[in-house]
Amino acid sequence: MKKHYKNGLMLGVLLLAMFFLGRSIGAIAYGLRMQREIKTQETAGTALENTEALLFAENWGLGFGTEGTQPTGTASAEELKEYNAYYVGAAEEKKIYLTFDCGYENGNSSAILDALKKHNAPATFFVVGHFLESAPEMVKRMVEDGHTVGNHTYHHYDMSKISDPAVFRKEMDDVRTLFQETTGTEMAMYYRPPQGKYSETNLQMAKDLGYSTFFWSLAYVDWNVDAQPSHEEAFSKLTGRIHPGAVVLLHNTSKTNGEILDELLTKWEEMGYTFGKLEELVQ
Repeated sequence: MKKHYKNGLMLGVLLLAMFFLGRSIGAIAYGLRMQREIKTQETAGTALENTEALLFAENWGLGFGTEGTQPTGTASAEELKEYNAYYVGAAEEKKIYLTFDCGYENGNSSAILDALKKHNAPATFFVVGHFLESAPEMVKRMVEDGHTVGNHTYHHYDMSKISDPAVFRKEMDDVRTLFQETTGTEMAMYYRPPQGKYSETNLQMAKDLGYSTFFWSLAYVDWNVDAQPSHEEAFSKLTGRIHPGAVVLLHNTSKTNGEILDELLTKWEEMGYTFGKLEELVQ
């Protein structure tokens, strides 16, 4: 009798222990499963946020219609105005706004500046940090020749991927500071997004900092120094697609641009065009 009682007691204790152990193991398993689910949700949430950011990012592009008419852009002129951003001037006036993006100096900027001076044509040069550091004398000449120098960011990052206002501001401020130290003058509050990549958030951040953002309404593939367009190709694009109010984007690194700019400006003048400053577009 006593033996059966002990056996029963031991069995009860064992069953009770197994019950609590089972609950503990189940709790541990449940906790681990919940951690996995939470981690999955967090990862999915981050992916969703990144996807949403990419969906709102844009590459600036143009669509051309009839020769001599203004192209359409990725965003309309009216949509851009909300952010103090522009890509084209008035359609009623045969005026061209010359802009150059300057990433580095490779010996072509002097010829470009010489041609501009010969034609008394103003231009805006959008510079990055490296250009200011490596070609300070060229920047000084731009200022001395009466041109405007704008902000192309310090590192030429894809700014559409930057959502932190402090990081965005530093990219801009570092260029402004270096320009002031180099020239002794204040940089114009003009901004051009590197590679034409932008988001509405970026445009708003630039506006909040006091910048006007400038895209373009005419450009061609002149940036590849290893595959420069021929003179004929350049003239075909730049005269065939010219239009009233054109904001023209060229690159200072282009050997072709340095060689043809004098003749190109002459051709545009013969077509009845004059050259204006970007400040005329700012409202």
